[in-house]
Amino acid sequence: MTAVRCVLFDLDGVLADYDRGTRVDVLARHLGSKAETVRAAIYDSGIEDAADAGRLDTPAYLSALGRELGCTVEADTWVEARRAATRARPAMLGLARALHEKGIAVAVLSNNGTLMAERWPAIVPALFPLFEGRAFCSARLGVAKPSPTAYLRCLEALAMPAAAALFIDDNAGNVAGARAAGLAAHRFVDLPQLRQALARHGLA
Repeated sequence: MTAVRCVLFDLDGVLADYDRGTRVDVLARHLGSKAETVRAAIYDSGIEDAADAGRLDTPAYLSALGRELGCTVEADTWVEARRAATRARPAMLGLARALHEKGIAVAVLSNNGTLMAERWPAIVPALFPLFEGRAFCSARLGVAKPSPTAYLRCLEALAMPAAAALFIDDNAGNVAGARAAGLAAHRFVDLPQLRQALARHGLA
C-alpha cells in the first residue's frame, strides 16, 4: 500500500458545519424575499448545480439567481449569507494542522461555484493560512464530485498521485467517487472514527 502523503478534506459537514436554513434566511432578509422562494431558487432550479460544475461563472450565476428571484443579487450579499451559514470546526482544523506539521499535505475539495473560490477567506477565514493555495472548488476544476475527474484534477494541481491521497467526506457518493479515482477514502461520521482511519494509514 502506497504511503499517504496528502489528506484531502471536504468542507461542509467535515471541516465546517453548514446550515442551509441560515443561508436561505439571511439571503431572503437582504433581498426582501420569502425564504421558500430563495430556497427553491438556490436548490431546486438547477442553478447551484450548474455553478458547482463550472457551467456558470460568478456573473452568470448571480444573474441567473437574480432572474429566478426577480431581483438583483450582489456578490457581497451572497457572501454574507454563506459566511453566516458556515462555521469552521476547531477540532477538525486542529487535526488538519497536526497533519500539516507532520509533513502531510492537506487540502480542501468542495462542490462550490467560482464565487466561493474567489471569496474563500471571507467566508471561512479560519481555514487560512493553513489551506492557502490548497482550497479547491469544483467549478474551477470544471467538474463536481463524485466524478472521478474532479479528484484527479485536484490532485494534478497538487502534484500528488491518487494512490498517495486520502479523501474525507461525509457523503457516501463522494467517497465512492474518490475510490473510483484511485484514492483511499473515508466517510466522515465523527472525529473518533476519523482518527481510527488515519491510524490505519499510519497518520495517527
